[in-house]
Amino acid sequence: MNEKRYRAVLFDLGGTLRIALEDEPYMRHARRKMTELAGAPLQVEDFYQLVEDRYESYRRWALGENKEAGDRELWCRWLLPDYDQKRIAQVCHELSFEYRQSKGRRVVVDGGAEVIRTLHERGYKLGIVSNLIGEHEVPDWLEEDRLAPYFGSVVLSSVCHLRKPGAEIYHIAARELGVDLADCVSVADNIKRDIPGAKAAGIGCNIIFRSPEKKHPVEFTEETRPDAVIDTFPELLELLPPLK
Repeated sequence: MNEKRYRAVLFDLGGTLRIALEDEPYMRHARRKMTELAGAPLQVEDFYQLVEDRYESYRRWALGENKEAGDRELWCRWLLPDYDQKRIAQVCHELSFEYRQSKGRRVVVDGGAEVIRTLHERGYKLGIVSNLIGEHEVPDWLEEDRLAPYFGSVVLSSVCHLRKPGAEIYHIAARELGVDLADCVSVADNIKRDIPGAKAAGIGCNIIFRSPEKKHPVEFTEETRPDAVIDTFPELLELLPPLK
């Protein structure tokens, strides 16, 4: 990593600042809650499989277009178009939340909260740039964990309707923070999506976090090679010295 002094840090969420723990009772409860919210006339696992199958079609569209649907469009157009649309529109935010919980119980990565507080104290502007469904989960989590005051920008694909690796989602965060992308550090875990997108946007430094969710070794190419790799979140504090 070079000696340049950066001014801002942009964090990915899934597999980076937050990880999903496999908790079958928790995940089973989420699947049951989804079924109840939708008023589905199916058994829980049958309904869940229906959503999973339809989500694959949605995901192909989202990845192909570098776009993301908001909650209402996701559930009314893509996942449950044949259900009571008035009801689905009313519960679409809850459906997105429970669907994400059906994949695991999400927690802040070890040391994550302390790193955020320390970087803020050191003078860095902090932002979140993340691809995910669900418009309300992240703002609610930031408030509940008392982390919201540390972030000057929270850019979610489900809200801005743009996805990484497209460059514009990074430009939104930089504008909200009032910094140039060349003065930003990106901290993420997906080398195929996060690194090429951040480089194309002009991010000054790319750090890859070897997420505990990803057990397989990673091989870098010239296109996906980061400036630094960390195995624990507190290592960021060794790479990003105080600005003040």
